[in-house]
Amino acid sequence: MIAPMTHPARAIFLSIALALLQFPVTAAAQTSSGSGSSQQIDEIRTEPERNEREERQDRRERLDDMEVSGSSLFDPLRLENEDDREDRERQDSDLLGRNIRLRPPPLPNEFETYVEDVTGRKVRRFGQDLLLDASRDFAAPATSTVPPEYRLNPGDTVVLYLTGAVDGTVEREIDNDGNIYLESVGTIKVAGVRYADLRSTLVRAIGTEYRFFNVNVTLKSLRAVRVYVTGFANNPGAFTLSSLATVTNAVLQAGGPNAGGSFRSVKVYRNGREVADLDLYRLLRSGQREADIVLQNEDVLFIPPAGEQVAALGSVQEEAIYELRAGETLADLLRLAGGPNVMGEVDRLILYRTSDTQNREPIQVSIADAGTRAAKGGDLIEVLSRGTLLQPIARQSIVVRIEGEVERPGNYYVSPNTSLNEALALAGGTTSRAYLFGTRLERFSVRKQQRQSYDEALEQFRFAMAAAPLEGGMEQNPNRRAAEIASANEVIELLAEREPDGRVVLNLTPASTSLPSGTLLEQNDRIVIPPVPSTIGVFGAVYRPASFLIEGRGRKLRDYIEQAGGPLRAADRKRAFVVRANGEVLIRARGMLNAEALPGDVVFMPVRTRTNDIWAQIRDVASVVFQLGLSAAVIESLR
Repeated sequence: MIAPMTHPARAIFLSIALALLQFPVTAAAQTSSGSGSSQQIDEIRTEPERNEREERQDRRERLDDMEVSGSSLFDPLRLENEDDREDRERQDSDLLGRNIRLRPPPLPNEFETYVEDVTGRKVRRFGQDLLLDASRDFAAPATSTVPPEYRLNPGDTVVLYLTGAVDGTVEREIDNDGNIYLESVGTIKVAGVRYADLRSTLVRAIGTEYRFFNVNVTLKSLRAVRVYVTGFANNPGAFTLSSLATVTNAVLQAGGPNAGGSFRSVKVYRNGREVADLDLYRLLRSGQREADIVLQNEDVLFIPPAGEQVAALGSVQEEAIYELRAGETLADLLRLAGGPNVMGEVDRLILYRTSDTQNREPIQVSIADAGTRAAKGGDLIEVLSRGTLLQPIARQSIVVRIEGEVERPGNYYVSPNTSLNEALALAGGTTSRAYLFGTRLERFSVRKQQRQSYDEALEQFRFAMAAAPLEGGMEQNPNRRAAEIASANEVIELLAEREPDGRVVLNLTPASTSLPSGTLLEQNDRIVIPPVPSTIGVFGAVYRPASFLIEGRGRKLRDYIEQAGGPLRAADRKRAFVVRANGEVLIRARGMLNAEALPGDVVFMPVRTRTNDIWAQIRDVASVVFQLGLSAAVIESLR
């Protein structure tokens, strides 16, 4: 296939062809004319290709001379989808409509600062959560469903679907006079018509010219309205909103009331007349939005200054600073706070009245009288908690759990001042295999105390590890020291996973036949009576760790260590210890090796480790945990 010649090439070819026609020659003469004519023919044939190469080169030179800014010519173009375009248009509309700079949510006012100073914690105004930046996303209401009460306005676009005698789809925008125009029907007034009545209005108008038809109608788009938010708003100004926007949408779009603005009153003025007064508390607390009307073009919203403010604290459903309306009482304030929570006292509250300059002592007010006592600005009411009131043990009715070697294990509800022995009697006493010396008394209050002490000890561990690099000598290998610190941190994490058991070590001897009579029970105590053990355990750095049967009385712990093969060369003999059945710990420095072996004893021989500053610090702090009787074998193995 021969490529088409460019326009200049065709012009040259035609010129030469005309010249040849004006001077005709024979084939022989043309051949004998030499290589000149033949060269001209070749040039004519190659002229299109040469011109095309020159054009390509010229285009490349022009591209090289261009300065490309922004994305590369070869970068893919980003197509703006419909959602992105709507977001951009809405943001542009908002910024152009308001022509203001958005402020962050308001700072605490003076009363909020005062409450924080008194209570030691931040207490926010009720409704303040609505004023976050993210709340502005709710300023544009959903337009997928137009409410039946919506009244059409100029700028709205109406779509008619006609079938029957009249067939087709018609789209019309309502003009500034509130009309739409249909051919053969004429002008139809639709502005101000309820959306629910729009179809019947169109049917009547079209019915004047046609019969036997059907019409369905929908709104394709709604025009925007411009409203003004004034007064004590966080961002006062003019706002362009959807025509379905309500008072709440406009208030949120303006950032809500500022630190001095009211949540209890948002007034709406239309053509100079007040048409609504929205109490945001009614919307938030009871879901009532009868005053949250749909806005119209040029409406003016006014946020007045805040009313008297009071604080509800303690065991209420929602601690906050609330705004009062005229005539509201302490009972109304408690109702705004949701009332007492499940742990709050339901018969009284404590009132702190800052407006009383003579006497600012707390006042006890019964719930029955709260409805007749007017609330005043600056009041603080507190609902006390019943859950934090610890009753004396002598007045506590308690439930205890008794398990193990008793005749009737179970949960028992006992009266105050019940002792351990009295609880055992309720359970039918002990069996013949009971080992009272090994009785476990687990107490919730002790477990809580142990948890606190244990956490404090772990914090000291972590502090020692953090300070170890600062205290280390320069002569020590830094890599080795880093490995030691990492290993110590792993130990700390393992210790952090352990939970205290709340065990109370009872003052018992192996020959005891009853539990201490002076120990009174507490709520949720757990008593476990074990059977008489038949073994003594020897574990750790010995040749044969195992549990050994007890062979007669009078044998020493040293004998059982030897029965396990004796300590290994790597054993730390000076730090060997035994945990007895009653929870008591006996170390070698207190004659552990020569002590008589008792049923249930567990001997542990730790491994000797190289002494350095890091592990010395851990051993010093470990004594705190060791005194709790928690995981003694684990802790001692670190020494």
